[in-house]
Amino acid sequence: MNKLDAKIPMGPLEDKWKNHKNHMNLVAPNNRDKIDVIVVGTGLAGGSAAATLAEQGYNVKAFCYQDSPRRAHSIAAQGGINAAKNYQGDGDSVYRLFYDTIKGGDYRAREANVYRLAEVSANIIDQCVAQGVPFGREYGGQLDNRSFGGVQVKRTFYAKGQTGQQLLLGAYSAMSRQIGKGRIKMFNRHEMLDLVVVDGKARGIIARNLVTGEIERHSAHAVVIASGGYGNVYFLSTNAMGSNVSAAWKIHKKGAFFANPCFVQIHPTCIPVHGTQQSKLTLMSESLRNSGRIWVPKNIEDAQAIREGRLRPENIKEEDRDYYLERRYPAFGNLVPRDVASRAAKERCDAGFGIENNDTNEGVYLDFSTEIMKKGREAAIEKNISNPSEKQIYDLGKAWVEEKYGNLFVMYEKITADNPYVTPMKIYPAVHYTMGGVWVDYNLQSTIPGCFVIGEANFSDHGANRLGASALMQGLADGYFVLPYTIADYLSADIRTGAIPTNLPAFDDAENQVKERINFFINNKGTHSVDYFHKKLGNIMWNKVGMGRTPEGLQEAIQEIEEVRNDFWKNVKVPGEANAMNMELEKALRVADFLELGHLMAIDALKREESCGGHFRWDHATPEGEAERDDDNFMYTACWEYNGQNINESVLHKEPLVYENIEVKQRSYK
Repeated sequence: MNKLDAKIPMGPLEDKWKNHKNHMNLVAPNNRDKIDVIVVGTGLAGGSAAATLAEQGYNVKAFCYQDSPRRAHSIAAQGGINAAKNYQGDGDSVYRLFYDTIKGGDYRAREANVYRLAEVSANIIDQCVAQGVPFGREYGGQLDNRSFGGVQVKRTFYAKGQTGQQLLLGAYSAMSRQIGKGRIKMFNRHEMLDLVVVDGKARGIIARNLVTGEIERHSAHAVVIASGGYGNVYFLSTNAMGSNVSAAWKIHKKGAFFANPCFVQIHPTCIPVHGTQQSKLTLMSESLRNSGRIWVPKNIEDAQAIREGRLRPENIKEEDRDYYLERRYPAFGNLVPRDVASRAAKERCDAGFGIENNDTNEGVYLDFSTEIMKKGREAAIEKNISNPSEKQIYDLGKAWVEEKYGNLFVMYEKITADNPYVTPMKIYPAVHYTMGGVWVDYNLQSTIPGCFVIGEANFSDHGANRLGASALMQGLADGYFVLPYTIADYLSADIRTGAIPTNLPAFDDAENQVKERINFFINNKGTHSVDYFHKKLGNIMWNKVGMGRTPEGLQEAIQEIEEVRNDFWKNVKVPGEANAMNMELEKALRVADFLELGHLMAIDALKREESCGGHFRWDHATPEGEAERDDDNFMYTACWEYNGQNINESVLHKEPLVYENIEVKQRSYK
């Protein structure tokens, strides 16, 4: 049985990372070209890691299922990236970023990792500026910042609503330089289908060429998994449709513990579901909560009239609007953390005040009229316009909003056909990010020696809820500034190992298992498509393992997921061939893993008898409807060990969470 050892360094919190780096083993520059490293995933975490390791001199093999690393889902991040630089002079610091992250995660994250994340955050911005990332700037040329949920300072750096894209292009340019030098061998349109473990160590992967269908063996001295999160277990989410859990789940089945799978983030500002044939959801950046005010009608009759098309929201008077976040959480208002904002929206819609006519009445407004007029008046003063008309004020304010968020407004109008400068945006919570993932120690190594996991694929630094703009921060911190140090400590023992051969029995076994599964899907004479089963799973997950959970609902979910899973293996139909491009086969392999993961998520949610962050149990709520933690019994990371095909027999290990540098208390944003 694997033993959990987080390998947290001794000493004061602020010295742990510095002292740890000072005492780790190194690989000398002249020995690095003797070592091969596989990186699976080329988003911000994987791309930055591959580029940095190659620049240091290692031989890197990078894999992505997209046709280019530029298409990694990191490109979809809109709002920004956090860093404790305190450019605004409003009291920010490394400690405050650390504290906000721990508090935002509802005290379910590891202190040492979070502090390190805050500590290296400032370096990320310098690195990206040097790469040419066009961050927004103030009139004096200094990098600008904006606020995000869960904090009371401005620490989020941004590039309009395209921050993820610009950061990914920075990482990709660094990768491209190393590809040109021959230090990175890039495998586009390849998907990892299994991990190869030799003598207890990760020594390679089995991959499928998604164009030709060929099954390939690739060896290395270490394997880095940077394949993102598992939000698509819900079918409808803000993730790209190809985003999946397979790489992380394969290493879980080879011995890597999976931690806190029930910790899923519901994002409050998604465009509502509009039909049963929808295949994914579109996110509107959290940065819009800086300037937008969230509301529903005060009168249920007005909500009904809006849903029926008899009343326009812009015609509802100010006194008839319920700005419920400002009412319930006056200290933070519209900038409460995502889990808090999401549950508040659900509560209003469940009470009958939802404004979207989609059978479920799920929708609230994100309104920019107040900000437009406020910024318009400021601009009129700046321009020395005396007695400006309402139209002049509106036009000036609209110009300010357009400069700040213009591309997001264009995107919204193209999708909904509503002009958000006039008609408030319709939003509703949706599955977005996953805080759970593969368990890693302080060195980012899983319970399989030589298998490292970074970015959203690991159980992360975010506890039970991630603060907005921290995903990009963690991905780049892991890839640029943490993994390159910690992996060297492991690889220092491999400088005389030599190349890992791919004709070992472990490679034979792994390849045979992959081929056996592929042949099953191609030859199974089922009657239903892969999407048929994925949608059924997603419906169970959203309704019973979603925003609000109950013991009864979770027990039902466990049973229902088992039934769907059994039906899947009997009745799934995969057209096409194995030895060719076959997207249905790709989906079948991924959905098979989602079915097992969804089962474990429900078990984990049932076992955690408390509410914390994104995990909300209605049987553990305060009278005001807030999350009620149980620190005496559940202040731990739940680490699940795979124990065979019966997910019910997974073994739970607990990593206690010890807080020595902050006071643990009930979260309050009021």
